[in-house]
Amino acid sequence: MKDLFPIPETVSRVTETLEKAGFEAYLIGGCVRDLFLGKTPKDWDVTTNAKPDEITGLFPKTFYENEYGTVGVVNEDEKDPALEIVEVTPYRTESEYSDSRRPDSVSFDATLEDDLKRRDFTMNAIALNLSKNKVVDPFGGRVDLQKGLIRAVGEPKKRFSEDALRMLRAIRLHAELGFTIEEKTKEGIKDSAELLKKIAKERIRDEFIKTLMSENPMEAIAVAQNLGVLEFVVPELLDAIGIEQNQAHAFDVWTHLLKSLQHSADKKWPIHIRLAALFHDISKPETRRWSKEKEEWTFYGHEVVGARKTEAILKNLKFPNELVTTVVKLVRWHMFFSDTEQITLSAVRRLISNVGKENVWDLMNLRVCDRIGTGRPKENPYRLRKYQSMVEEAMRDPVSVGMLAIDGKDIMDIAKIPASPKIGQILHALLEEVLENPELNKKDILSKKAIKLAIFSEEELKERGDSGKEKREEEEEKILKTIRGKYGVQ
Repeated sequence: MKDLFPIPETVSRVTETLEKAGFEAYLIGGCVRDLFLGKTPKDWDVTTNAKPDEITGLFPKTFYENEYGTVGVVNEDEKDPALEIVEVTPYRTESEYSDSRRPDSVSFDATLEDDLKRRDFTMNAIALNLSKNKVVDPFGGRVDLQKGLIRAVGEPKKRFSEDALRMLRAIRLHAELGFTIEEKTKEGIKDSAELLKKIAKERIRDEFIKTLMSENPMEAIAVAQNLGVLEFVVPELLDAIGIEQNQAHAFDVWTHLLKSLQHSADKKWPIHIRLAALFHDISKPETRRWSKEKEEWTFYGHEVVGARKTEAILKNLKFPNELVTTVVKLVRWHMFFSDTEQITLSAVRRLISNVGKENVWDLMNLRVCDRIGTGRPKENPYRLRKYQSMVEEAMRDPVSVGMLAIDGKDIMDIAKIPASPKIGQILHALLEEVLENPELNKKDILSKKAIKLAIFSEEELKERGDSGKEKREEEEEKILKTIRGKYGVQ
């Protein structure tokens, strides 16, 4: 099998160690599925007939912190994160799942076949023995992989009653692999969706993130809605279905949000942009009003109401506070546009102040998603390029005396001169030197220079300042011309 699949030495060393000690050892679960699909596994799992204490005794460094018998074999010399820990779990059987989350008890007196029966989907119930070139596949997982089917092991409703999160996992695998959910499995999800009420928000959040980070989250969210699962994850999205918009939009709010999300995935943007794309118009349904004057729907303030709703959704799903803050800012300020002629640098600076320098380019990307979601094919129209150009201008370091290491009061104290226009002229003269050499911007250096400048007359200082100002304006114009040319705007 090692000849057929690229098995890392770190993994084969674990299985060989178990077998040399007289135990069975099989690769299991997602890593086997990925190998048959020609993908590189993101993690590696081994199953064995050894008990937890027997496993820990075979390896130099392990940890065992759970009730399911899983032992983490630590490989300290491994640089690949996927191989730093190889999980080894004893064959096990499980009792009833009274809470639809975890078994009431587990037993390690089991066979490999017993262990495979409790797996979620046939594609994850394939065991692979490396030394014997042996595949154990009692439920036809390889055939389902070839057909592109997600099929529950045994009776779907029983599998989902054991762990309701498996329903979200099926939808996530559908998004990640592009596989079809088999009909009986699909019906089992519809009949069991309400069991998700019993699942911890943190577990739902983790599956939700994986789904959004897949290549096809739009399809996954649509399937979740169709199977009755979405109302137990983000029920607020259901209100967007069928909400007609104005003439600027080709789709209802629901479709618009999904298409915006999909564009963020197509661009491979990070989770905070994907979340903002999905939620940016979440409050259009409750803010929609018919304008007799305009003869169309309006959604005044939807970004303000939507920011509050987004915060509540993300906090309910136990997202980290820092991520919540970022997404809420993007939703709150996504309606930043004005006519090209009305865009001013001061308005752009206010926008940057509101959303933060660290988020402003993500806000521009969100606007791209928003635009594509309307049904318009052009993602970077002139108006957006104009804004991007002005953002870059506004983001440059301020060229002002405020950046100096000393101020007017310092100069009055150091040079022993009263308040007068001369103070400002000295500051501007110091600024010219700092612009030429930023390393001079230290209080002790500028203090010495200020004493020397104080002997000049106001007229001489003004002449030095005016000369430097002209030079600075010429350099500024060159830089701005380059920036505007980059975005194709004037």
